[in-house]
Amino acid sequence: MDEFTRIRTFIKVVETGSFSAAARDVSSVSSVARQVKALEDDLGARLLNRSTRSLSLTEAGRMFYERVTSIVTDLDIAKSEVNALQGEVRGVLRVWLRITAGTTVVVPALSAFLAQHPDLQVDITLTDERCDLIANNIDVALWLGALPNSEIVARRLSPTRRIVYGSPDYFKQRGVPTRPADLSTHNCLLFAVPSYDHRWSFTRDGSSEEVEVDGNVRSSNGMVLLASALAGIGVGIAHEWMVRQHLANGDLVKVLADYTVNPRQGDAELYAVFPSSRGLSRKVRAFVDFLIEIFKDDATPDSPIPRS
Repeated sequence: MDEFTRIRTFIKVVETGSFSAAARDVSSVSSVARQVKALEDDLGARLLNRSTRSLSLTEAGRMFYERVTSIVTDLDIAKSEVNALQGEVRGVLRVWLRITAGTTVVVPALSAFLAQHPDLQVDITLTDERCDLIANNIDVALWLGALPNSEIVARRLSPTRRIVYGSPDYFKQRGVPTRPADLSTHNCLLFAVPSYDHRWSFTRDGSSEEVEVDGNVRSSNGMVLLASALAGIGVGIAHEWMVRQHLANGDLVKVLADYTVNPRQGDAELYAVFPSSRGLSRKVRAFVDFLIEIFKDDATPDSPIPRS
């Protein structure tokens, strides 16, 4: 029996907690025990402490387990990716999308993706909640922020880049801010979550500037603030990808373009994530490639700013 088979059996024993539980998926109990013993003999080290009631990893066993699990996972993903190059994109794809990203970017572009893959069905859930991908049978999700552990494979879709925006009608009525301090006289749309205060911070030419803002619309939902801006109520800050299409259409315009909106607590990069244990199936690869394309960091030409 080859070494890699013995390693997989050892991993199964550790994950299930016993030879008998591992044997249900692999072979007989005696065969499992022989494979683990042969692996220990090859390594010249005991990997498991055995008793009549339990198994536990030795120090060497823990170190070996941590290293080989990542190797086996990488191999499984590599095999899956090769297999994914063959065959058709078909079946049901379960995706969980952040509300703003799904509504403003993914769903508007979905028709072209589905036209390319007519045998694929996409089951979409819009939520900002993070959950266990495997337990919820999720193929791909969009997450903002730090990633948890090696059980998740991630592809970065967009950096943290926010812009100041508003509608042409709003700026015609209220004037166009040319420096951050001007925002103190504007009706600002405020993101109402505990980690955010009402100070917007900017940098230009190495110098930072902070301005206290206020306004009559506050919400923890970015889509509410976007709809308010489109209605001409006020000026807001958002991730560039969230308003990109509205900028291109002229429904919104970007202001203070020569300033960088400083990131703050809660700001984060956007990732497509999927479970490492499943590898990259053909349908997941196709959808992740689609996400990379629609979120790619193209420079969006600045729209003409209306003058009051």
